[in-house]
Amino acid sequence: MNSLLNYLVWNPDPIIAHIGPFMLRWYGLLFALGFVVSTPVFQHIFRREKVSPRWVDVLTIYMVVGTVVGARLGHIFFYEPDILLKDPLEVFKIWHGGLASHGAALGIPVSCWLFARHNKFDTLWVLDRIVIAVGIGGACIRLGNFMNSEIGGYPTTVPWAVVFPRDTEHLLPATSPLPVGAVQVVRSMRLADGQVSYRVLPADTPISPGSLMAVPRHPTQLYEALYCLLLVLLICYLWNRTKERTPRGLLLGLFMVLLFTQRFLGEFLKEAQVEFEKDHLLNQGQLLSLPAILVGLWILWRAGKNPKNPYGYAPRDLEAEEEKAHFASDVSQP
Repeated sequence: MNSLLNYLVWNPDPIIAHIGPFMLRWYGLLFALGFVVSTPVFQHIFRREKVSPRWVDVLTIYMVVGTVVGARLGHIFFYEPDILLKDPLEVFKIWHGGLASHGAALGIPVSCWLFARHNKFDTLWVLDRIVIAVGIGGACIRLGNFMNSEIGGYPTTVPWAVVFPRDTEHLLPATSPLPVGAVQVVRSMRLADGQVSYRVLPADTPISPGSLMAVPRHPTQLYEALYCLLLVLLICYLWNRTKERTPRGLLLGLFMVLLFTQRFLGEFLKEAQVEFEKDHLLNQGQLLSLPAILVGLWILWRAGKNPKNPYGYAPRDLEAEEEKAHFASDVSQP
């Protein structure tokens, strides 16, 4: 039986449209969607804790900058440091790809610290709530990776396996007959940006010498997206139970432990993303996850134990702002 009937062959164009010299990509759209979806969630949380939702817009700006800068620098320093010597300007070309979640995990706390320092918030109070946005954003980004056919898993025969013909870095030499679920691909053209395009051949095409095939793999992007959503639901449930009396650091510590434990274990299902990882017992993502888990455990252990500041603090300015708006409305009326 032909493989197309057994497994999903995932071969969408990662580019939605060309707009003049620019390209609108699914990844960029989903990256932005994470911040869009997080905004009303944060506004709800701030209102319930009597904090003006106007702070959400300010915090979002800090978050966007911290996420993008941290993720880009993290990718450069953790995975491709040679770029700094070959072409330093490549650091700024984020549209070429290359964002590391561990870099974002460093950039986001820094941006939250700057926001808290400049606006009289407690940093851990902000981080306890910002992890909800991080989880939503993480799910959207992994869906973006799925649309890009990147960061896939090892070959597998599980019923939900996915074939990624566009993942050209992990194509295998074609065999005759093709393994169940595999599709034969050939080089089609070289694109304007220098990348090589491949196309899927009809199922009855004879296997030719030197041809390549894409085989069913674990859709690890979808695994991580679903896990992030479940983690968001857990954090929201815990916050809803305690709200402004949430032990300071509890949500952040729990989020870090659970997220990076999944990242550590999930990497065992993934193909190596860069060349130097291929012969190592643990890849770069796993090595970076271990200290994050330890930090999360320490924060979790210390959660709420500061007698002078057990719950964190934020400007409880919503009622004053509403009264001011109400007064201004009354004055404006004839």
